[in-house]
Amino acid sequence: MNDPYPFCQAPDPEPQPVSFDVPAGAVDCHAHVFGPESRYPYSPARGYTPPDALLETLLNLHRTLGGIERVVLTQPSVYGTDNTCMMDAAASLGERCRSVVALGPDVTDSELEALHEQGACGVRVNLVDKGGMPFEGIDEVRRFTERIKDLGWHLEVLIHVHEFEDLRAILNSMAVDVCVGHLGYMKTEHGLDHPGFQDFLNLLRDGNCWVKLAGSYRIAASGLPPYKDVEPFAKALIGANAERVLWGTDWPHPVFRGAMPNDGALAEQLAVWAPDEALRNRILVDNPSVLYGF
Repeated sequence: MNDPYPFCQAPDPEPQPVSFDVPAGAVDCHAHVFGPESRYPYSPARGYTPPDALLETLLNLHRTLGGIERVVLTQPSVYGTDNTCMMDAAASLGERCRSVVALGPDVTDSELEALHEQGACGVRVNLVDKGGMPFEGIDEVRRFTERIKDLGWHLEVLIHVHEFEDLRAILNSMAVDVCVGHLGYMKTEHGLDHPGFQDFLNLLRDGNCWVKLAGSYRIAASGLPPYKDVEPFAKALIGANAERVLWGTDWPHPVFRGAMPNDGALAEQLAVWAPDEALRNRILVDNPSVLYGF
């Protein structure tokens, strides 16, 4: 009998430092916190069960990686629309943190305003590992973006870009900027010339879409960093519009069933994808300051 809540492996407990200088004000634009489960129970509609991954462990990782000073916490699907765990962690960090929440279409305007005051700046819609996240399709998401427009929020989507024939038209029709996770979440085996990936590159060129260089192992063919097969995809995304590219650790790497990569080795990829220091600083500091309002 299949476990309805398969347990996830934990991240590598001994992250390696990186070889490049991390600039002041650097932002990890994609990280999660989990637990303790006894205090923050998971949704019964979840698709997996993570081990505890506490804020202090994440902050230790940031120190090891050269002093990452700021973070964007992103709501994982296992909590559904209960953002309490993440928002409690965000409150302890103050202005060093922004949050991307998960909400349902029935959220009230007063609830949106309260989250905004607490540092939320976007809504995440996960159409891959939905768990307890309630949006059923793109049309419902599009209508919801009208409600968050005046807050200055953005929409973060987790989708496979190669599964949408009209991706560019769909995401450009949203009322707010859109941020796409995991480099577009298309396996490298589909190739750079796949129409869905090319559409995604055009979206970036349009200027209303952002991409997170996070979770490269999720699109790699196999193995461990440096994931050479991901390099041309990352460079293509940067080349399409370097002002719309972000970076994140994707810590603690939930729902990954392959060989767990070391976080230092993952971060080191940025020096390969963006060998120019000024370009790295744009990705680590300048771009997130624009999208997240640091």
